[in-house]
Amino acid sequence: MTERPDPQRDLDWEPGRARAFTDRTVDLYEELLQRLPDLPVTNRVTTEDVRDALAIDIPEGPMPDDELFDHLRDMVFRWSMYPGHPRFMAYVSGAGTVPGAAADLLAAGLNMNVGGWLLSPSASEIERHLTSTFCRWFGMPEGAGGILVSGGALANFVALKVARDRHAGWDVRGQGLAGQPQLAIYLSSETHVVSARGADMLGIGTDSVRSIPVDERYRIRLDALREAIGRDRDAGLRPIAVVGSAGTVATGAIDPLEALADLCAEEGLWFHVDAAYGGPAAFTEDLAPLFAGIERADSIAFDPHKWLYTPLSGGCILVRDLQFLSDSFAVTATYVHQDRERTGRGIDGTQLGPQFSRGNQALKVWVSLLAHGRRAYTQRISHDAALARYLGARTRERPDFELVTPVGLSICCFRYVPSDLPEGPDREAYLSALNERVMTESQLDGRAFFSNAVLDGRFVLRACIVNFRTEAEDLDATLDVAAEIGRGLDAELRPAGLRTSG
Repeated sequence: MTERPDPQRDLDWEPGRARAFTDRTVDLYEELLQRLPDLPVTNRVTTEDVRDALAIDIPEGPMPDDELFDHLRDMVFRWSMYPGHPRFMAYVSGAGTVPGAAADLLAAGLNMNVGGWLLSPSASEIERHLTSTFCRWFGMPEGAGGILVSGGALANFVALKVARDRHAGWDVRGQGLAGQPQLAIYLSSETHVVSARGADMLGIGTDSVRSIPVDERYRIRLDALREAIGRDRDAGLRPIAVVGSAGTVATGAIDPLEALADLCAEEGLWFHVDAAYGGPAAFTEDLAPLFAGIERADSIAFDPHKWLYTPLSGGCILVRDLQFLSDSFAVTATYVHQDRERTGRGIDGTQLGPQFSRGNQALKVWVSLLAHGRRAYTQRISHDAALARYLGARTRERPDFELVTPVGLSICCFRYVPSDLPEGPDREAYLSALNERVMTESQLDGRAFFSNAVLDGRFVLRACIVNFRTEAEDLDATLDVAAEIGRGLDAELRPAGLRTSG
């Protein structure tokens, strides 16, 4: 008789054991929330510090909970930085909602794979409903839909793949690109680099991504775009897509979306909108007019983990017709079978995007929206934009700062300028060098954390407010920190040719 293997329960914790472990995790999270306003934005550590501290050998047997949570506590309070801190305003990183964090725990506990409807009925339908809701909020037509992906990079990649497949003029999925006309994609010089990376990954090549000049407001120039498309057609290239920006990463600029939609319709091109950062502002009453024309896009990429504040990661790609995604990604596998007569016509996520294994990313977004309600989001997004305008006004009022560009959405670009700095041929180069040091020293200082942009060759400071904990006093404090650090650096670094006498 065949010997039956004995049960092996080491990994299968009893509910009480699971509860005790989870309770300690939640306690640690609660402590983080309580202490967050008084913590530095980042701990001043080096790569070697963190690497050495966390290079913990995996034991043969289970590590005692007390020891394990000592390591976790150190990870949280000694070796981490805090994007949820009210004075973190670098890059475009949301604070992470509390309901979203709780939903992530539940999603991990269920561990459903959204790649298959049969493996994730609730998760698949939550995602379908959520993406349909976003399509409606953007004003896209009936039949539009989408999927959740890891972030804006993958969302933009998916959009460009669909554009390639639909506008190349031959069966790219089957025949590939070899021996065919060179394709071309058009975007502004301010568009995020992920679109160029997408062209690289799709075999189109970065040399075929046309970087179009921008106007004084950092928006794509339509005259230059038309000229570039015409030149490429004359040279035998095949234009396929235009990428419009709805909130550039440097300044928050929004391209003229209505005019781009008209141009794409005239030229027979795919119109994609990269709204990874700015998209949710289109859901508000006061900012929505800035996005006129976005509803005409063939595809929209946006990241709930940015200006919907949900925990990483969660990007979203929406298309005018859900069938477009299926046309570009559907595959057949003999090991996958479902009795759709009894389960219905649910769609497998594998047929709509590049991933086969995909967690329930929609749950944290859905739960956050349900827990807070749409109004709380639209009010907070509008408030973030108002805070950015306040910061811009404060930089104009103070003698030691300069507002570099008009505030765009919730982004303010400014620089520290010593009030006694004279004019001179070396002034601009010195200000760029000085502000670069102000930024790096501020990031190490821990009292405020902002990033930079390079605009017309000038290195400038940049604050992006997509954090529901940030308020006006945090912006005032950030300017004070930057000024304090700037004064010290200026006293040390100012070249003799720019020093005032007396």
